[in-house]
Amino acid sequence: MKQPKAEAQRWLAQARSDLAYAELGAREGYHAQACFMCQQAAEKALKGLRDRFPLLSGLREAAQQLDQYYVPTRYPNGLPGGVPAGQAVGLARRFLEAAEGLTA
Repeated sequence: MKQPKAEAQRWLAQARSDLAYAELGAREGYHAQACFMCQQAAEKALKGLRDRFPLLSGLREAAQQLDQYYVPTRYPNGLPGGVPAGQAVGLARRFLEAAEGLTA
């Protein structure tokens, strides 16, 4: 049987890794890939929290924004106004900080 806290830490570790990769991608000009990885980082941070998810209801709007980057950023015409990698990194960072605060 898996230990809930250990399993949460595994998810959060992967979320941190995804966010670090997104930050690198944003710095190097891989904006679409950075947005996709930001959505993944936020999703994994939430999965790591499991039953604590309701405490993150204040991030609902940020989650909706990140979800908009999940599919369209993979295609060149997906976001007509360009790919907002910097904004996506900031939103994903909010999820990681909230998740880490709840598991500390």
